[in-house]
Amino acid sequence: MIIYVMADRKIVDDTHHIMQKRGNGQLRREIWVDAQGHVTRYNLAYINLALHAGDIGRVVGYDNQHGYHHRHYFGVVAAVEFTSFDDIEDQFQADWAALRSTV
Repeated sequence: MIIYVMADRKIVDDTHHIMQKRGNGQLRREIWVDAQGHVTRYNLAYINLALHAGDIGRVVGYDNQHGYHHRHYFGVVAAVEFTSFDDIEDQFQADWAALRSTV
């Protein structure tokens, strides 16, 4: 018997460039799902080399690469508790909003 496993498919691949007067940089969103529509991989990031040159310019970001859910913040990587992808998106949005008010 041959079992075919469908590869995850990328459903979101967005980059939003932020104008200089609004803080500069870019917001990056990548999301992959399995055959049932469940999020299996994600990468959410605010990238701005003018604010942080390390970590490929990632000022703040969330992803689940390397086998665990974690947050990047000015080069510091820390595990985060995963309850849902929606929760991760909310955390990212709150971090981005807090940074935006200081930039």
